[in-house]
Amino acid sequence: MNIISFDALRTLHLPQVKYIKPESMYDHLEEIKEADWLLFPQYWQLTALVHGLKKRIFPSLASYMIGHDKVEMTRTFRTVVPHQHPYTIIAANTPYEADKIWDEMPSPFVAKIPRSSMGNGVFLIETPSQWRDYVAKTDVLYAQEYLPIDRDMRVIWVGNKIVSGYWRLQSDNGFHNNISQGGQVEVALIPKEAQDLVTFLAQSLDINHAGFDIAMVGPVPYVIEINRIFGNQGLPNIQQDVNTELLSYLNEQYLLSTSMLIDQPSGF
Repeated sequence: MNIISFDALRTLHLPQVKYIKPESMYDHLEEIKEADWLLFPQYWQLTALVHGLKKRIFPSLASYMIGHDKVEMTRTFRTVVPHQHPYTIIAANTPYEADKIWDEMPSPFVAKIPRSSMGNGVFLIETPSQWRDYVAKTDVLYAQEYLPIDRDMRVIWVGNKIVSGYWRLQSDNGFHNNISQGGQVEVALIPKEAQDLVTFLAQSLDINHAGFDIAMVGPVPYVIEINRIFGNQGLPNIQQDVNTELLSYLNEQYLLSTSMLIDQPSGF
């Protein structure tokens, strides 16, 4: 296979992959046209590569679109698993909407900046002053039900299967579970209910590369969000497991598409 990557760090240990800087894309159009796969393009490249050049990308277009920000995720999850995503209010940042959310959302609740990651831009709101501070920081209001949990799970999906997963215990500040925010990793069984939810979401939404953040509230799994580009600091072998499955998936899909072309009936 002829594979081009636009992310040198994420594909560092993949064999026979050519790296092209995203900003140099237009200097390498002929090479890109000949590639069988384009790996990890940046979001701004998608329209040109997918719709302009009709190229096959990894992660999938759905992974990019749904994983682009928390607003897109929530709207999608509320459509396909409305009872397994925390109650969320999304609104324009106006004084009227801010007051309305404060009156409607039971306290405490969680407020998020839609395009943030690694636990940044996530706030526990308990007082009016905390709400006002959040409102001053964001263009879009995103208020979400606070789930009664002290841990959640990161479940990693690559290609067409779960390749790894671990629990994340709350940090010393008593709120964030993200490893980058001081959360602690615990290696333990990922419940079947959580695995089934991740499998259903990935397969039904055509997601082929994501870290799913899942919380268990009693026996019920809730999807909090997905991370199209996820960290590998949770377990020592995560990146190796991801690379192995990534190469297997790319090869499988390439062979499948090749066989379909061969099986097509010839014209008259």
